[in-house]
Amino acid sequence: MRYWSLIFAIAALFSVGAFAYAPFSPDWWLPNPADEPGHVVSKAGREIDALFLIILWLSGIVFVATQAAMVWAQFRYADRLDADGKPVRPAHYFHGSQRLEVLWTIVPAGILLFLALYQMGTWADIKFRSAAPRTPVLAEVTARQFQWLIKYPGPDGKIGTMDDLFTINDLHFVKDETALIHLKSADVIHSFFLPQMRIKQDAVPGMTIPVWFDSDRAGRFELACAELCGWGHYKMRGEVVVHETREDFEAWQAARLAEQGRSQVGEPEDDDETSEGDRQ
Repeated sequence: MRYWSLIFAIAALFSVGAFAYAPFSPDWWLPNPADEPGHVVSKAGREIDALFLIILWLSGIVFVATQAAMVWAQFRYADRLDADGKPVRPAHYFHGSQRLEVLWTIVPAGILLFLALYQMGTWADIKFRSAAPRTPVLAEVTARQFQWLIKYPGPDGKIGTMDDLFTINDLHFVKDETALIHLKSADVIHSFFLPQMRIKQDAVPGMTIPVWFDSDRAGRFELACAELCGWGHYKMRGEVVVHETREDFEAWQAARLAEQGRSQVGEPEDDDETSEGDRQ
């Protein structure tokens, strides 16, 4: 029955229309700044988006071609019955075409080989340890159920000393500067995900993994866990703050260090007063 070919044709047109509309809607397209839905804030993000668009165009062309062939075949060879309910055209066995089979095997293999080779440079730039920037480590980020523990170096510039700054779900760095972090996990596998910067890296227990990223826009962005890590997975949502200047970042760090220092000093004083009262 030929109306089935029309249903498949409408479904294909709807799919193509949705993909054609998506880039013009910030809610449908890739995550970017709300005020600049067409702008990718990071260098790695622009390279990854370029790969995404190539794959989208290739798969889109193949999708349209295969859907058109399927709709035509359904319409052209729809079953027809005579007045007695018997098929007008008898079915004929067709072995197939070896030439076509070879063609539709070689072409997809060639496309996959092209993509594998084309993406190697981008993958090396964002994942190979040899490509890690020669900059001081911004922070040590430890994932645990169900939060991000972030440790920044204090005034001495070293992580793991008494003057370290600790935050939870609050990652800060400077615009136009490559940020390098050391990623760890305290329990299970988590996934460090910066959607606007197109950075995703699993945090694996027992491993310290370098991750680097940047942003050419100051503002507030999202930090998420992209790995189902337990019942509280939904709570592992942090905030990324990109400061306009290094001075802004250092002022924030100094203010947080002072606040952290006051809270640390206050606790022993309360303990001393309690112990003195007990002694009296």
